[in-house]
Amino acid sequence: MTGIWTNTGEGWKLGSPRPFRDEAALHELIEDNPQFLPLAGSPRLTVLGSQIRLGTGKADILAVEPSGRPAIIEVKLFSNSESRREIVSQVLAYAAFLQGHTVSSLQGGPLRGFLQSSGYNSVLEAVKASDQEGAVDEESFDASMQEFLDRGSFRLVLVLDEIPAELERTVGYLDSVTVPELTIDLISLSIYEVNGAQVALPQRISPDASTSVRQENQADRSSGASKGILSDGTDVFRASVEDISGEDGKLFDALIAWAEDLGDLPNVRLFTFQSGSVGTYTILPRIVPDGAGLVTVFNINQQPSMRVRRSMFERRAPKSIESVERLIAPLTIGQGTRIYPITPELLDALGSAYREAAEG
Repeated sequence: MTGIWTNTGEGWKLGSPRPFRDEAALHELIEDNPQFLPLAGSPRLTVLGSQIRLGTGKADILAVEPSGRPAIIEVKLFSNSESRREIVSQVLAYAAFLQGHTVSSLQGGPLRGFLQSSGYNSVLEAVKASDQEGAVDEESFDASMQEFLDRGSFRLVLVLDEIPAELERTVGYLDSVTVPELTIDLISLSIYEVNGAQVALPQRISPDASTSVRQENQADRSSGASKGILSDGTDVFRASVEDISGEDGKLFDALIAWAEDLGDLPNVRLFTFQSGSVGTYTILPRIVPDGAGLVTVFNINQQPSMRVRRSMFERRAPKSIESVERLIAPLTIGQGTRIYPITPELLDALGSAYREAAEG
């Protein structure tokens, strides 16, 4: 039986969780501590607001992943009769309302009050403020979020203090028949008192153990977006430089070959982002499941360059910082340091950094 077991000298006994004062107490706990949620794929959520008006109802909590994928969180107590069925219809109704919105319409509509009260001008600013690990890619965030909105690809999170059997069966059925655009996380959260300290016990419930966990990165597919286009692989980037000759053409070929070698690593996926501004293309070698990378390769008006991000190096490839900085001196690895010229030795060092990250 799952729970907190204690032994005071008279044998092990299963502790009883402390009941929540009311539903608002559980809601507040999740809003303040979204890191408690053991989500499939382990993305780190940024809470955008609570009681967000979506259609005719209000979503308990609206959040977003570093990749730009929206997450709708509904909170209920077991004692609430809505915890059996209505919670599912509510979260699906909110998802249906979100689909087809634009990033700008959300920022100027349902999220406007939160952004203004928090001093942010955009969702991206809010995500950057909570992004302590460099997991967000600023160049592609808006386009990626728009892609998720267009396709209706969301994370639906149901949080309760105790999971009713009827709800578990319902979520298990939905998880088996819905398309991969939806990831449904069913989570129980209990609070225990142990030696005067509070202990949180969050658990992700898998209604069907035979169903593999679907990562949020399933949503990374080719699709148009209002501020750019995100596509798999390097084909679009290659097409953007195919007419470039001379030394720049040779360098672009080397950069593409280097990136494609990274794509062979087990937890690196390659994407090309075509900006809404004419003449800007980037290769994004992203580390799964972070949704961000150590390096971005640029074609800006047919000029090659690279950008490195220190926060990702510190988190995923700290041993490689010294060797890379030695090759780019007097520059140092910063948040978006632009590097040029690009030498074969530097590409080798950056490739080693990705292999370090892959091994980690």
